[in-house]
Amino acid sequence: MPSTTLPVSHPWRTLSVVSLASVLTGLAGSAINVALPEIARNTGADATAAGWILLGYQLTTTVLMVLFGRLADLFGRRRMYLVGLATYTAAAFLAGLAPDAWLLVAMRVLQAAGAAMLLTNSAALVSDAFPRERLGEGMGVYVASFSIAGLIGPTLGGILAENLGWRWVFWFNVPVGLLCLAWGALVLKAPAPDRRERGLDASGSVLVLVTLGGLLLALSEFTRLGWGHPVVLAGLAAFVIGLPLFVVRESRAAHPVVDLSLFRERAFAYGTLASFLNAVARMGMVFLMALYFQAVRGEDPVQAGLKVLPLAVAAMAGSVSSGFLQRLMSARTLAAAGAAMTTCGLVVLLVTMSPATSYAAVTAGLVLIGLGSGVFLPSNTTTILDGLPSNRLGIVNAMRLMLQNTGNVVGTGLVLSILTAPLPAALHELVFAGTLSQLSGGAVDQLVTGYRWALGSMAAISVLTVLTCLARRRDG
Repeated sequence: MPSTTLPVSHPWRTLSVVSLASVLTGLAGSAINVALPEIARNTGADATAAGWILLGYQLTTTVLMVLFGRLADLFGRRRMYLVGLATYTAAAFLAGLAPDAWLLVAMRVLQAAGAAMLLTNSAALVSDAFPRERLGEGMGVYVASFSIAGLIGPTLGGILAENLGWRWVFWFNVPVGLLCLAWGALVLKAPAPDRRERGLDASGSVLVLVTLGGLLLALSEFTRLGWGHPVVLAGLAAFVIGLPLFVVRESRAAHPVVDLSLFRERAFAYGTLASFLNAVARMGMVFLMALYFQAVRGEDPVQAGLKVLPLAVAAMAGSVSSGFLQRLMSARTLAAAGAAMTTCGLVVLLVTMSPATSYAAVTAGLVLIGLGSGVFLPSNTTTILDGLPSNRLGIVNAMRLMLQNTGNVVGTGLVLSILTAPLPAALHELVFAGTLSQLSGGAVDQLVTGYRWALGSMAAISVLTVLTCLARRRDG
């Protein structure tokens, strides 16, 4: 861990770079969640393309996490971080130029590669910079930066899409990205050369990309295409064949891209499992509720963005508070409490969901979910990363994020599939375009049934997150 003799300004300057970049990536994600119906209408995206504007980004980010984590440990987090910022910013500019939906998906994939470089290194840079007694505070502010993005992003996405056009949902990233790049180049310190563990497991890296990518592709597409579709079968085959090969390879590699021995440590095993389950349970809440207000209630993107703000406000408050609360109780206890609050919020939305749910009920559910997520994420991350040597932070954080992002992909695919399951396939495109409320008949009631099914599934998975946190505390 870093020495406590570091100048006070060093950790906080590092945190400012990481937080600014986190706001950038978070803003883009939350803005697109609200603006997706407008993007779909103007690019001619069908339900498949609209789903892949979200899923393609998440899948790509996930499968590249571990590779970039290993490369960061080998060649330096500063270099990887700055390359990630440049890639993310350039891809955002190109995304705004995309003439159709599938080229937009391609640019989102490129943008996801840059985001993977950033996300893999963010928490590791914070952990490396802060002394142990202040790590909880630094991690809380870092996670709160995503909440700030969630606070601004939905409204920003609605305003940009409504007034300037969907392309500006991507183009606004460019000046912010250039500012982040300049500030990062000035503030981030180049590390001292470290010649330990210079090997790179190339075959292991390929196997993790094929194996994890195949699994996520199959999970994302099976409900739309069916288990017998060649794309789904190919993804499952890649996973089933690749997994044993990957395990054998990594157990024998001199410098494994994934250190499987880490899963023998209970703190890491339970912590990463809790991250995965929590991501599945809460992923897509901004998108889910913003789409509810548009597709069910017939409101415009700006109104929808404003109405989901309580989640981001609560998440920001929970994240900032968690660092100070860790002075009073253990990070493990806080993680369990946060997961329990998230579960309560999902249950509130489940039992009150209807075409005319009161906004007070929606707000109560969103606040509980936001507070719970805000407390859980920094507390769980601190538990996993605390005490690790600097040269292991990159790969361990990458493995944590890989499983968390796998949960994001699974959660998004699960929500999108369950949400539209009660509706005829011909109406799915109207859901993502946000225009389903214009139809007469029972279409809206069918969509609300899908919302109940999705929220019920998310609540059940959130209960498993709480149980995992409690099991970790007993073993700890």
